Amino acid sequence: QVQLVESGVVLVQAVGSLILSCAASGRTFSSYRMAWFCLAPGKERDFVAGINWSATYYADSVKGRFTISMDNAKNTVYLQMISLKPDDTAVYYCAADSQYSTQSYSYWGQGTQVTVSS
Repeated sequence: QVQLVESGVVLVQAVGSLILSCAASGRTFSSYRMAWFCLAPGKERDFVAGINWSATYYADSVKGRFTISMDNAKNTVYLQMISLKPDDTAVYYCAADSQYSTQSYSYWGQGTQVTVSS
């Protein structure tokens, strides 16, 4: 059974930094598409960053500030976040999928609340 578990609730000040982690189990995820999404109050869930093999992808709003990476030995995907802004406040979800013919994701974590105070 596939399970994705993100790191806990985070409270950080603006212009601060943090690293989210998502531990995956139940498969070997080195060949999977992995991604981070965010859900802010009153908004739809948005794509933040994605990684498959060595290729990485970012939403325009986070380019230059966020970095996604994958430790295949630990089956863990990370999201390094710097220069945080209050607008980054959201629940962050990691996602995984083995298929490359679709843009959807089959597996989701429970979400991690990130709050950036001004």
